[in-house]
Amino acid sequence: MMELRELALEVARITQDAGRHALTDQTNPRDLKSLDMSAHQRTELDVDDRLARFIANRISYVEPFDGLWEERPEECKPGERYWCIGKIDGVMNYSRNMPEWSITVSLFEFNEEGSAQPILGVVHAPGLGLTYLAAKGKGAIRIRRTPIGDKREKIIPSTTEHLDGSVVCYGMSYVPAESKRSLDVVAAIAGRPADIKRVGPASLDLCKVADGTYDAYFEPHLHKWDVPAVSAGAVVVWEAQAKLRTWTGGQIHWRRENDIVASNGLIIDELRPYLA
Repeated sequence: MMELRELALEVARITQDAGRHALTDQTNPRDLKSLDMSAHQRTELDVDDRLARFIANRISYVEPFDGLWEERPEECKPGERYWCIGKIDGVMNYSRNMPEWSITVSLFEFNEEGSAQPILGVVHAPGLGLTYLAAKGKGAIRIRRTPIGDKREKIIPSTTEHLDGSVVCYGMSYVPAESKRSLDVVAAIAGRPADIKRVGPASLDLCKVADGTYDAYFEPHLHKWDVPAVSAGAVVVWEAQAKLRTWTGGQIHWRRENDIVASNGLIIDELRPYLA
């Protein structure tokens, strides 16, 4: 069995190959009227299935393990591992020719209690030339595309100690009630952070907390279709030594909706009362 750090690097190379195809597809003309948000569920893109098949096929030659996350059986045994391959994270950004979207892959492992946790995560943003990857116990790195080649950097969160003067970002959905919860928090903290960003998607927002770009990120009602993106970003956050919890301070539950907040661990005590 391949060592986790080596496996993460190989998966990163696969997602980078997939990213080149997706980036080419992004430049094709697209009818924005096809982005139907009225059903309050994720809009499917033509490229989604092609990417998933490409990545799953390539990974099967590297480490097939026990299968894919969405095809796992009801009862799983301790030690079993399942790949969780995401669709485009950041559908709206992708469709509007913005560069802030990503391809994500994570690896879940079941523990002795029958609980699954992600142990490897890759978040690749082709439009930004950025790849984040992490494996349990191995730290987190960022690969930046530069004119002279790829540059690998170990990442750590910021050291900002207070909400005042911080840089915070947030996520919101196209479901009105869910978006209102985000905006209520934004309105409540307005004037304290130096800046409040709204760029997305969730996977990149998590990684930008991990590398110190943001001091915190919060978003309510992350759905089952967000699991690939959030699980991949979660491993990057944890391995960079940043913090990720629910709004009430609990652990992320991968079988239900979550209100999540990631932070550098220093400003969370000042931020959490606004989330409550």
